Parts: sequence; C-alpha cells; structure tokens
Amino acid sequence: MSLGINATTTEGMVLAADSRQSYRNQKGMARIGSDSASKIFKLSDQVGIIVAGLAFLPENGVPKNISNFVVDFCDSVDLQKLNIDQISEKILSFFGDHYTKYAEETEKQIKADFISKGFSNVKLDRTNNEIKFSYFVNHLSQQNGTIDLGILEFLIAGYNKEGSHKVKVVIVPHNIERANLDSQSKNKEFGSSWIGQKDVVSRVVAGFDPRIELLPFVKKAFEESGNEEIIKQLNSLQYIIQWGTMTLQDAIDFCKLAIETTTAIQRFSDGIKADPGDMPGVGGPIDMAVITPKKGFVWINKKNLKLGNKEVDLNEIDDLVNPGPEKSKNETKKK
Repeated sequence: MSLGINATTTEGMVLAADSRQSYRNQKGMARIGSDSASKIFKLSDQVGIIVAGLAFLPENGVPKNISNFVVDFCDSVDLQKLNIDQISEKILSFFGDHYTKYAEETEKQIKADFISKGFSNVKLDRTNNEIKFSYFVNHLSQQNGTIDLGILEFLIAGYNKEGSHKVKVVIVPHNIERANLDSQSKNKEFGSSWIGQKDVVSRVVAGFDPRIELLPFVKKAFEESGNEEIIKQLNSLQYIIQWGTMTLQDAIDFCKLAIETTTAIQRFSDGIKADPGDMPGVGGPIDMAVITPKKGFVWINKKNLKLGNKEVDLNEIDDLVNPGPEKSKNETKKK
C-alpha cells in the first residue's frame, strides 16, 4: 500500500516514500512483491508527485506498473506550462480513465468466473472502488458479497510560476481533489500531508487512528454533535509542530522518522483488534526529494540499480547505450 509523506516549510518542501510493493495472491494471502519500487516522480522543474495504492493496472490485458503509467502521463502532457491545480485535474482525468477500464475488465472477469462455476442469476453493481455481487447456487441459495478494487492516491506538491506553493491530494476513483496546503490560504501555508498506510503517522502526530470514525460511540457522537464539532475536538489531540519555523533538514528528518516508525510498527503488529490481519505494506529503502523556490526539484536520496555493493545510475546506462552527439565525438577521439 505504501506511505508517502510531504513536509512543507518556509525553506522548501520534502517528498518521501518507501519502496515496498505488496499484493494479495489468488488465495487472498498478503505477499511482498518488491522492496525496490519507485513512488516519487518529478513532474516539472518545480513540481513532484508521490503515488500510493494500487501497484498495477492492466493495459491490453497485461498488468503494468503504476510507475510506467506516471511516465506515460508525463509524456502525454507538457507539464512545464501547467500550475499545480491544472496538473491535479489532468491526473484525475488520466488515471480516472485507466481505472474505469480496469474496473470494467474486472467486472467482466468476475461475472465470467461465477458463470463458469455454474452459478445463476449473477448480478454485479459497482460503486467507486467496490463491486457488490449476488448469485444463486443451484437456483436455491442466494449468495452476496463485496469485492474491493483498491484505490489510487496521488500527492502533488510544488511551486507555481508566480512563486505560490501548494500540496494537493487526488484520489481515484472517488474523484477527490483537495488542497491540503496552500500558501494563499491563511493558516494552511505550512504543515505535513501523507497518503497510503497512514494509520501509524496519524496516531503519532494527530493523536488518533483515522479508523476511529468506525467505532459505534464515535459514529453516535458525529450524529448527535455534527461532524464539524467532533473533528474540532479530535484535532485538539494533535501535536503542536512549528512547521513555519522548521528548517528543511528538520523536515527531512521528520519524513524519514514517519516512514521508519511505520515500517517498525508493521513489523511487530498484525493490524488492530477491530480490523486484524493488516498488510505490512511499508518497507525497503526511503526515496526522498526536496523542492525549493530557487533550486526546484532535487533528489536527496534515490535508489539505483546495483549488482552486489556496486550501484549503477540509470542515467549513466542511458548515456552509454545512447550517447549524445558531443559524447560520441569525444569517445571517437579517445579511440
């Protein structure tokens, strides 16, 4: 599932993410597929993105890594000319279309599977990321259930050309697009945002797990006092962190701590009592980038391919395989 986190200060922005890809196999068992996935991408000179949620989407019937879809998105749009709001809208549209195709293909596969097993009167109803189904066994016993298709989460952060900064979260297929931080909104200029498996960092910083809303007495409180009042009371548990005076190095340390703490808790736990059997979806190396008004997007730590202890930069490989005109000329002279 991943954990992506942003911290925004007066000095700049930090984007950090783990490297784990996890999935559930055909038996429904949690599996770690990889600890070398990339989840942070540079969209333009001053804008970056973190991806969480589904690790793959199908293309022409073949599963394709989400990172490849991000590359396709970057190739399809001139992102240098767009502001953060426009980029968010493009992401919502681009990945919304791909998610719709994925959901439709999944519906067809589920229905065909039920029919092949001899079930009758198969009915499917999809809402956002859930498919509710019903069918009859031997024309007598009706069975009902729900399948979770998963979601895609995107955290977009950076600076617009006029100097303003913004952090937005986009969630597909719920068509959610919200600004978490905005330099042009009072008291929302600086802070931290996170996507993915955020329960640990939410408990540490906010003081409660987001799933607290599922508890009966909390539901009752929302009904009796209203969402605004209860959220206000819950927010009083949040630690006071002076984001506006925090240095960029402190922001880097905070993001690193949040991911490492989540990885450690997941190592020793297996979900919560109200929802046991959680996925250890955060782990592997931490990739990190900073974005500043003057320097733009700069990598602080990024995985490279390696053999043993020797790391190889993909850019170096590209230069060797496809040398530019000047490099080819220099190599010829050496020979």
